[in-house]
Amino acid sequence: MNEAPLMTGLFPDRESAERGYNALSERGYSAKDVNLVMSDDTKKRHFAAAGTETELGNKAAEGAGVGGAIGGTLGAIAAAVAAVGTTIAIPGLGLIIAGPLAAAIAGAGAGAATGGLVGALVGWGMPEERVKQYDEGIRKGGILMGFRPRNDDDAEYINNTWTSSRAQDVYR
Repeated sequence: MNEAPLMTGLFPDRESAERGYNALSERGYSAKDVNLVMSDDTKKRHFAAAGTETELGNKAAEGAGVGGAIGGTLGAIAAAVAAVGTTIAIPGLGLIIAGPLAAAIAGAGAGAATGGLVGALVGWGMPEERVKQYDEGIRKGGILMGFRPRNDDDAEYINNTWTSSRAQDVYR
């Protein structure tokens, strides 16, 4: 299996993460292609207040393009967390993981989940030093987003968009 390396970025807040997620949606990526990692506190603070029944939320859930201003709606990321096939909470660490990574951890059983974020992301081919940087950022309220680019054009576009959306530590 010749998979592209995981491209990742750490977003400091919901607004910047929404822009990053929307850029992926514009390139044809769906919630099933995107990994999200955030603390349980971050999820509650930014995403628990609104319900999931919004036009934007429904579009994200259907994998359709998301456009326009986010405004007071739920937003694409919260819809992705709600719509993605697998979301797991890692007890004791207070982390929420959504996307293919969550499915892989869940499929590996409880032992992998208790290994925590570092073990999970290192297992996905991320250098341990980078994972530790992300771990610290997530604990400070950041939202980690990752996906596997289909081609170099997508990787370049997303790199530029994420960087201009205030993503930190973007790696490809």
